[in-house]
Amino acid sequence: MKKLIAPLLIAGLALAGCNAQTASKTDGGVMGTFTNPVLYADVPDPCLIRVDSFYYMISTTMHLMPGAPVMKSKDLVNWETVSYVFQTLTDTPKYDMENGTVYGRGQWASSIRYHNGRFYVFFSPNDEPYRGYIYTTTDPEKEPWTLVSRVPHFHDCSLFFDDDGRVYMFYGTGELRELNADLSDVKEGGIRKRIIERDATETGLLEGTHALKKDGKYYVMMISMVYGEPGRIRREVCYRADNIEGPYEKKVILESEFEEYGGVGQGFIVDTPEGDWYGVIFQDRGGVGRVPILMPCHWIDGWPMLGNEDGSISKTYEKILYPNAYNKGIVGSDDFGSDKLSLYWQWNHNPVNDKWSLAERPGYLRLKTARVTDNLFAARNTITQRTIGPKSGATVSLDLSGMIDGDVAGFSAFNGHSGTLSVRMEGNKKTLVMTEDVINFDPVDREKDKIIKDPTSEEKERVAINQDNIYLRIDCDFTRQQELATFYYSLDNVEWKKIGSDFRMRFDYRRFFMGTKFAIFNYATKTLGGHVDVDYFDFTEQK
Repeated sequence: MKKLIAPLLIAGLALAGCNAQTASKTDGGVMGTFTNPVLYADVPDPCLIRVDSFYYMISTTMHLMPGAPVMKSKDLVNWETVSYVFQTLTDTPKYDMENGTVYGRGQWASSIRYHNGRFYVFFSPNDEPYRGYIYTTTDPEKEPWTLVSRVPHFHDCSLFFDDDGRVYMFYGTGELRELNADLSDVKEGGIRKRIIERDATETGLLEGTHALKKDGKYYVMMISMVYGEPGRIRREVCYRADNIEGPYEKKVILESEFEEYGGVGQGFIVDTPEGDWYGVIFQDRGGVGRVPILMPCHWIDGWPMLGNEDGSISKTYEKILYPNAYNKGIVGSDDFGSDKLSLYWQWNHNPVNDKWSLAERPGYLRLKTARVTDNLFAARNTITQRTIGPKSGATVSLDLSGMIDGDVAGFSAFNGHSGTLSVRMEGNKKTLVMTEDVINFDPVDREKDKIIKDPTSEEKERVAINQDNIYLRIDCDFTRQQELATFYYSLDNVEWKKIGSDFRMRFDYRRFFMGTKFAIFNYATKTLGGHVDVDYFDFTEQK
């Protein structure tokens, strides 16, 4: 019998630690507090806008499909995924894990804008053929995104519509390129120049461009990082000019450590309907990934200064919240009772759509084997959700009766370094194995095609399984100095047994370049034809 699971996680409310207090608005708003990180999950490279009384934010998900998640909020605290810009990418067979992979590549830092009644998104995959995409819709929540054009590659760009009808890309490290007004391509004979030059203090990474115009002035924000310089932390800098082509002057607008995780940098600012300003800037937090920090933005002498008056960042802030609006969050439980896959889920690389189903056994997600392989990293149709800090866990219920000889199915704390629970079918016998798995790439093609070669798998414990139903649980502790995943199994969902060893999760830009994900998988090592049925995914969060 299917377990009756708890309601889906109200991620924005729970993640923010919202404590609603006295009603202060007639439209459902209440004065309350939120807690940073405002989303304690992997939401890197945030770009956001306000349209009327709602906020829209887009983030990077690289090799996960569908991609370019668009999140909506009424208060910058409670967020809900409302769409993805694209379902798959097909520029190269590597998106299908053919002749390589796109781990850590694919869709990178995107720019979302609103202009003349339409939303626009630009992103440029960090892989061949290095061509950007421009998509549009009139409503990200209700209307699919459609492709406008393919344009040249612009790294970490900011799409910008100027008041005079001209359109630009700010990108790279202070570069500017003009586009055609209809966004069909770059403008022949249009502006193309470097508008910002590094000063003597900018000797490292300077990227993550975001641009806006306020009171007639142009502002370009970027993250600044210098590796190996004692006492230097990542910071956010801003360049300002009266003319779009410059000259630009510079100011450091945020340089503050937060909770012993180092500096905070890369993101954007937005105003509220009441005229206040806020910044959403991410911070690296190890195994959970890169998390957004919400902070006030004060305009001082014409500069958008981030954080508190002294430049610090607080753990909690007060603001008007809308806890009943867009509160379904970006992760959550699923009983697979819908005829559509929840927006919480993303596939690892492009899915093989005839190898999964919500209809063949209603109320279950059926995962058929889609590839013969010897490792999890090359498996097709691995399905993922984000983990959540500081502590979170998830349980999956699996019906194994459809497995055949050589099949491997299970649950993983999935990343370039993964902790994995695998049920292995050998003949007619099933064994549960806990392993620590690491992806390795062919050293010749590591920077080009990311071809998987000689991945390692270290077995920690195995247990014989003599039934077709099993429950697997992974608990993740991302508190400082921990970052441990712990693994359990149960045969009745009542008595739980720990298996294997605690696994240290980590963020490795050389492999996946993202935070750890919960992942459910099923692949064949001998022949195709088997399947597993996922009864439910039950997500829990601990403060």
